[in-house]
Amino acid sequence: MAAAVADQPTSFHDFKVKDIDGKAVDLSKYRGKVVLVVNVASACGFTPQYKEMAELQSKYGSKGFTLLAFPCNQFGAQEPGSPQEIKKFAAGKGANFPIMEKVDVNGASAEPVWKFMKSKQGGLLISDIKWNFSKFLIDREGNVVKRYGSATTPMSIAADVENLL
Repeated sequence: MAAAVADQPTSFHDFKVKDIDGKAVDLSKYRGKVVLVVNVASACGFTPQYKEMAELQSKYGSKGFTLLAFPCNQFGAQEPGSPQEIKKFAAGKGANFPIMEKVDVNGASAEPVWKFMKSKQGGLLISDIKWNFSKFLIDREGNVVKRYGSATTPMSIAADVENLL
């Protein structure tokens, strides 16, 4: 008899993660919202994107949008900080969006929600995340609708966000 597929996650909202303070976050709380998920790093050349990430959150937050940042140290060891150091850095960059616990986004130890997002929107040639500040856009129903590379700036995604709001 085949295993029940009901146990397999079908939506972004089916996952639980932890925030930067180690508190459980059920992603179902974002049901009905458009979400942009970004893997971030404090010592990366793409950190100026924090400013546009905050702009995107400010512009669309009241319309049902949220940005979720997941620190990751898998690329050039560019996020070596403790949770407190990461929070301080993000605050200094104007972060007005939730910061999650530091995670792996690739490999056997990858956070399950990242494995799920990659399975729904594979990358060019391989599905692995290639660098910091990769992005996934999630619609109100929890579908992973688009994937963006590191060089895609947050505000350049604004039209895609608006189309889902």
